[in-house]
Amino acid sequence: MASLFAVVGLVIGCGGSVAPVKPPLPPSKSDLPLLVSTALCERKVDFLKKYPPVTHTSTSWGSGQELVIPVEASASHGEESYFFDEDDVLVGALFTFSKGLDLKPYPVLRHTLSQLKPSVEFYLNVAQLETRMNMESSALLETGDEKSTTQYLVTGPHDRPVLLQASYTIDPYVRLFSPYRREFLDRLRNFAGGTGGQTMESQGTEDKEPFASLQQFARGQAAQLAYCGDKDYEIAADAYQKAISSGFTNKVWLAEARHKLGVAWLVKGQLEKAKAELLQSLTLRPNIPEVLNNLGTVQIKLGDTAAGLRLFEKAVTLRPNYALARFNLAGASEATNPKRALSEYETYLALVEGIPEEEARMAHVKERVKVLKR
Repeated sequence: MASLFAVVGLVIGCGGSVAPVKPPLPPSKSDLPLLVSTALCERKVDFLKKYPPVTHTSTSWGSGQELVIPVEASASHGEESYFFDEDDVLVGALFTFSKGLDLKPYPVLRHTLSQLKPSVEFYLNVAQLETRMNMESSALLETGDEKSTTQYLVTGPHDRPVLLQASYTIDPYVRLFSPYRREFLDRLRNFAGGTGGQTMESQGTEDKEPFASLQQFARGQAAQLAYCGDKDYEIAADAYQKAISSGFTNKVWLAEARHKLGVAWLVKGQLEKAKAELLQSLTLRPNIPEVLNNLGTVQIKLGDTAAGLRLFEKAVTLRPNYALARFNLAGASEATNPKRALSEYETYLALVEGIPEEEARMAHVKERVKVLKR
């Protein structure tokens, strides 16, 4: 639920929310021993207590680091890769089974996979698999929970799946940990020590935006939305600035990075910086209700009530069911137009009826409605 600003009762939009809640998903339980001795969001210093340097190799991963445990030393009997961001937090892991892992001994995981609809199906020539297996179609299956996503790359017949790769990640990084990324497929097609599989240039996704920008944007999201502990707007602001400077080419990405940076400055009390970023975001993508709402919040805090009201009104005109903007518009209207404030509060209550996350704010609004009706 979005953050309340106690001083003026204003609410920022999605950039200030906690991690979003996903709709119900198929079960993600597994009896396969992956991520047994560690967990997402673990600090690298704690990871290294269990895996001293002699047990793994280290390579750079953008601004972070990838630690690789070889097949012969891993508990899963696959190559295990653990990815840490520049703050030394574990944000994702990839398990690669270059010869394929028969899932017959793992009924819980097989049951999970049987309930999932493939997001991608394709033929994959894997370097170390038997020829018969290479004739089978491969599929990417995805599940997860409120804050993390698990993806499985399987091949073989539906009743006898063979696991090739599995990845785990906190949600902001999900696009960087799909086993269908070309660099991860290449680990199967050209596995170290293997004879080399056939590389099909059309297979696997590649980023159109700079990896550094995508990685920093994900880092900002993880910090701003509290995926690994408390919200950290210092890290969020640093990450979004780096994402922008790395050079997004798509204006949608750039606009959202500037929006999220503006929200970070807003929460940190850097109002002029917040205003500048939000205005730049709107220059790139005009008429985005969340950005208009957040800029309205900044204008109110800067003392320009008229500008704030105009922005809130525009936000609800563009999106009539935007409850947070209705709430802000009501609060900003109380002093000068109590009749409008009452109407907006009542509209807000109708929009959020039955939403548990809004209970505290609803209680406040009901009290304001009583006062305005006197």
